[in-house]
Amino acid sequence: MPPPRITVLGECVADAFTEPTSALNELALRVLPGGGPANTAVALARLGTPARFLARLSGDVFGRLFRAHLAASGVDLSHVVEAAEPSTLAVAELDTQGQATFSFHAQATADWQWTSGELAGVDLADTACVHTGSLALVKEPGAVVVEDFLAAAAPRSTISIDPNVRPLLVHPEVYRARLAHWCGFADVLRLSEDDLDLLLPGTMPEQACDTWHAAGARLVVITRGADGALASLDGKRVQVPAVATQVVDTVGAGDAFTAGLLHHLGTRGLLGGRLTELRLGDVEAACRFATQVAALTCSVSGPNPPWEGQLAQSATAADA
Repeated sequence: MPPPRITVLGECVADAFTEPTSALNELALRVLPGGGPANTAVALARLGTPARFLARLSGDVFGRLFRAHLAASGVDLSHVVEAAEPSTLAVAELDTQGQATFSFHAQATADWQWTSGELAGVDLADTACVHTGSLALVKEPGAVVVEDFLAAAAPRSTISIDPNVRPLLVHPEVYRARLAHWCGFADVLRLSEDDLDLLLPGTMPEQACDTWHAAGARLVVITRGADGALASLDGKRVQVPAVATQVVDTVGAGDAFTAGLLHHLGTRGLLGGRLTELRLGDVEAACRFATQVAALTCSVSGPNPPWEGQLAQSATAADA
């Protein structure tokens, strides 16, 4: 049986990476299509999950790049809004460990201008899971529209959220003020260790999981880079180690992990509704698969998640 459809809602961002140049008075940029929700949609489609992307895409040069990238990865763009506003741009600098620091150019760009009318006609009848997060949930004026859409979808579809806190663009307090509300309709909360430090400074991961369970989230997964992931299902926990890899950069790794997690759960018929059939062993298996997807994403430049066949090749090579 094929995996059920997952609908992803959120932004596309042009990730511009600085490139070395011999000239003293020039800066070269290499632009790749990115944005947390877009990366997740691409990763899902490449893994074989039918992925529909709800986005507002500009007609500018970056918007055309987004469309080509998403379509080439097999993402369903049938509900994309053709936006008059420009695309969002992020300039990335990589440190020696491949970690990126972004500066955003996102004032009045296409991604944040959602209206209720633009989402009113979206049919979720055959959608097992709706995933969103990052800036789509906190950037006005569209954030409240997105929240309302998720709350309306929650009775029938599993809701997955990745806060993906961007403190240089939106103060962490904005995320903190809304997170308990999101947990009220979210079934899956996936975030990084960096997100945890920004959302609940000084809080142990296990305590943070219990806080978010109490607010309503059934499954909380905290990814910890080279230390793997901590998953907590209604307070029952499991640690999953990272997959060793030669890291080129970590851009898009968390998005790829989320896609791997949801894809694995979907292929086993565990998405849809409130995750009532989910067990800790299912979570552990899904997280182990997700770490493989994330590791392959880290092994290449930029947010370039693996295709299903590449995972099979990687598994074969590991067994050899």
